[in-house]
Amino acid sequence: MVEDLLLILRAVRDPRDYTARHDLGELLFLALCGLMCGEKTCVDIADFAAAHAAEFGEVLPLRHGTPSHDTVSRVLRLLDRRALEGALSACLSALGRHLRAGRVLALDGKTLRRAYEAGQSHRPPVMVSVFDSFTRLSIAQGRAEAGGEAEMARRLLASLTAKGCTVTADALHCRPDTAAVIRTAGADYVLGLKTNQPKLYALAQASFARARTGPGYADQDEGHGRLVRRAARVVAAPAEARALLPGLAAFGQIVSLRQTADGRSEEHTRLFALSRRLAPSRLALLVRAHWGIENHLHWPLDVIFHGDDARSRKNNAPDNLALLRRLARNIWEAHPSDLPIRKKIKQASWSKDFLFNAFAHVQ
Repeated sequence: MVEDLLLILRAVRDPRDYTARHDLGELLFLALCGLMCGEKTCVDIADFAAAHAAEFGEVLPLRHGTPSHDTVSRVLRLLDRRALEGALSACLSALGRHLRAGRVLALDGKTLRRAYEAGQSHRPPVMVSVFDSFTRLSIAQGRAEAGGEAEMARRLLASLTAKGCTVTADALHCRPDTAAVIRTAGADYVLGLKTNQPKLYALAQASFARARTGPGYADQDEGHGRLVRRAARVVAAPAEARALLPGLAAFGQIVSLRQTADGRSEEHTRLFALSRRLAPSRLALLVRAHWGIENHLHWPLDVIFHGDDARSRKNNAPDNLALLRRLARNIWEAHPSDLPIRKKIKQASWSKDFLFNAFAHVQ
């Protein structure tokens, strides 16, 4: 409910002094509502709040009216992103602490392309997310810091109770320290394997070269003018490979053949490190489930919530807006309506009853 969410937002430490006029929890709530209704910038959020001040006055005190865009921008710049991240994690704690065994947790980072500081266009910030492929909710997120994306990924995984789940990630995370964190949590892993781990990659190639053609799994799908055929295989990892990656039990291979309507064809072979010797059909399912983080999290954040167009760059504003966008997407994903998120956003911008009703489904 709105009252519960306000309690969580008001728990964030206010970076302003005692002369501040606008309540921090109310300001963050207005920013969240603005993002949920398709607004993109701090100016848009402030204009949206002012245009609907009467409706918001029904659920918020708003003793000094709605904040200006300068106030919204200044607060988001000053607000400690770690404090906001910690507060918003309370909204997701139930999901993260009560994950059912068998869930697939996709791990990946997303670049905030236009949120770089002046002179740092080659180093835009990266937000790392843990995505529950079953509920399609982002259950943990944080900005990659000095230790990089892999270090933040390990911190996020350590904060979850992932026993019995399967963690999927690309080759960046195929490394001993990440594998150790996953196995310590009682989870399995399916990690992309590339030449950034040259010895392990060579052993995987050799294992499939030695293996006879045995039981495998094949499927295909057709659409958008192309036909894609996939074949999956799994072989046991040799002892020398198991010594290189904690918990390693097997290697997986998926060969994809893509044919387009004009007759062109492309073949790609992908290798994976597995903590359990899976059936080839199960490997194919988990690899496809991993891409849900691209289709159902990163794509909506970029295209529907305008993440790639956001130009807030100063101080903590890019990170705080990125965290609020993820919460906005989660709220709409949890909403029981069959409407796609884009239409839910339109409906909320037209009807404040529809917007406020969305918070009733946040547990």
